[in-house]
Amino acid sequence: MVERLRFRDPELTGRIAKKIHEIAPKKGTVKICHVCGTHEWTITHFGIRSLLPSNVEVIAGPGCPVCIVPASEIDEAVQVAQKGVTVTCFGDVLRVPGSKMSLLDAKAEGADVRVVYGVADAMKMAGKEPNKQFAFFAVGFETTAPSTAVELINKPPRNMSFLISHRLIPPAMKLLVEMKDLSLNGLIAPGHASTIIGLKPYEIFPLEYGVPVVVAGFEPLDVMFGIYMILKQLSEGKPRLENEYVRAVHWEGNVKAQELMQAVFEPVDGNWRGLGTITSSKFTLRRKYERYDAHSKHKVKIEHGLDTPPGCRCHLVVIGKIKPDECPLFMKACVPQKPVGACMVSSEGTCRIWAKTINSQQQIEYKKVESMSDRSLEVTELRERILKLELKIDELTKRMDNMQNYMKQLYSYLQQQGSNRSLL
Repeated sequence: MVERLRFRDPELTGRIAKKIHEIAPKKGTVKICHVCGTHEWTITHFGIRSLLPSNVEVIAGPGCPVCIVPASEIDEAVQVAQKGVTVTCFGDVLRVPGSKMSLLDAKAEGADVRVVYGVADAMKMAGKEPNKQFAFFAVGFETTAPSTAVELINKPPRNMSFLISHRLIPPAMKLLVEMKDLSLNGLIAPGHASTIIGLKPYEIFPLEYGVPVVVAGFEPLDVMFGIYMILKQLSEGKPRLENEYVRAVHWEGNVKAQELMQAVFEPVDGNWRGLGTITSSKFTLRRKYERYDAHSKHKVKIEHGLDTPPGCRCHLVVIGKIKPDECPLFMKACVPQKPVGACMVSSEGTCRIWAKTINSQQQIEYKKVESMSDRSLEVTELRERILKLELKIDELTKRMDNMQNYMKQLYSYLQQQGSNRSLL
């Protein structure tokens, strides 16, 4: 808790913000891309963009593991569920739209879809109900893939199968760097995935593309330092790979987790929602574990799906080409309660993060207005009281004037009476 507060220190944040302004180029635009939903939450929630120079832009890349699952794989999970198989998944996968429906829609129509906190929960469910078929929808980047690999190595129950939808971050980063119209000047690599894969997979970017890379943590100061480190590299003209998140990320990463993934999975070309096919960016089961593949076991395979509904701009939001509020559906037809695009579903989705922040800001503004209204009422009441007091004062003043006149008249009368007596 103390360390967390230290990385949110306002004074330190102000000092690093000043350093960023000093080192940022005076001309031209610097565009830095992060590829992590948690980074976007920190940047948006703490208003980090407002602390940066106007020519330093930080955009959100495809860092939400749920948002980039293509509609075809959601369709496959729905189809498996409709065949009578119990599909287990993480909570934020439940509402991700497929071509026609989500898993939540399938559940509403009677399919057995259950939310689990991890793959181990799915294993326990399958073990308790041996007469029922189960499938785990394995979604996530390198962060969650090792836990799936562990369960496969430990021989899951016979009634258990897997829909593997794990993706790899470095190939997506390579795609972003090669997009000429994106013109990236720097990359902030994700802390979570980096704890597993280490630093080596990012070497390619400074060496072959001349793009600085900094692995950063998730607190405001982590992100601010990451931005500063990239700007410093650019000012020196020496792009390199640096690690800001030294308290959690090491050069070699988690070697045991890497071995588990290599033993169970092999990388293949994979489709990313709105981005198309990215070379060697998806895990699939090795031949040794093919018997656990839900596609072959339940005869399900969908090649193409509707990734982007009409009007939706998730495919542009997910690579930072546009901001969420530039999508015509944002906070109109597409809201957190009823998402149209995948970016509005997960708490790591850029649109969802922006929507939540806007709602919070609106609540703050409402409270301000409400407070102002309360104050206005108080002022009105005070004015009414003052007016009443003023009326009472006027009335008292009149009475005092009348009393004064009466005293003068009485004094004159008494003086006159005294004069009359002296004459007698």
